[in-house]
Amino acid sequence: MSPVLVTIGGYDLHYYTVFVLVAVFIGFSIARREAVKLGISKDFIFNLCFWSVIAGLIGARFWFVIFNWSYYSNNLGEIIRTWNGGLAIHGGVIFGIITAYLYCKKYKVSVMRYLDIMALPLLFGQSIGRWGNFFNQEAHGAATTAEHITNFFTPNFVVEGMYIDGVYYTPTFYYEFLAGMILFFILIFVRRSQFIKIGTITGLYLIGHGVIRFIIEMTRTDALMLGGFRVAQIVSVTMFIIGVVIVMINSRKNKFEDLYNDTSNIEKSTF
Repeated sequence: MSPVLVTIGGYDLHYYTVFVLVAVFIGFSIARREAVKLGISKDFIFNLCFWSVIAGLIGARFWFVIFNWSYYSNNLGEIIRTWNGGLAIHGGVIFGIITAYLYCKKYKVSVMRYLDIMALPLLFGQSIGRWGNFFNQEAHGAATTAEHITNFFTPNFVVEGMYIDGVYYTPTFYYEFLAGMILFFILIFVRRSQFIKIGTITGLYLIGHGVIRFIIEMTRTDALMLGGFRVAQIVSVTMFIIGVVIVMINSRKNKFEDLYNDTSNIEKSTF
């Protein structure tokens, strides 16, 4: 299976690049729609998402390169070749959140509210982006059999796509895609609750994604390592703990305090 979608004028357009761009475009659309519903400036949310995405992409690549420095230190030209894969989502999440935090502080608006708005687009983008891994034949699990993969109701084209160099591999990218989409729709349902509090969506995202990635990482064959530990699992546990703390703090608030869907509780930015 070729990772190249089409070649135009000697330039290869990779599936990986296409899925990243699709994920970003749809993510922007989801965030914009939510901003309109809440009466938030579309320009403000666009700029917030734009800079967060840029920082996230840089962070995702930085994270991957740093934990594979033994290779990239001898192949510096490969650092910019992101279309071949090598974007670590946790690096993207961390850099994106830091950028969103600084941006919100600059314009004096609630950081947690805007993180709530961005959580669903981020989750959707992460899930869609996994299909780029499929075409690059990466982010898979251990060697297995076609029969074993099929037992999990995996589409045949995914099964055959995981047939690499004469061996079938566990399509962990596909399982993460499915789990991410399930969490996405759960959070959409939760977000509609009349009494959902600001920060709860962010907390549930951190908990849900932390659990999903921790489990998926158990079988990944290309895990980034720090000593004898898998970096993604360390970050996942940290995300889970932070998420639980956020949800617990919100659970102790008054029923009518800091409601996410209360449009009168939205600061006007100085943007």
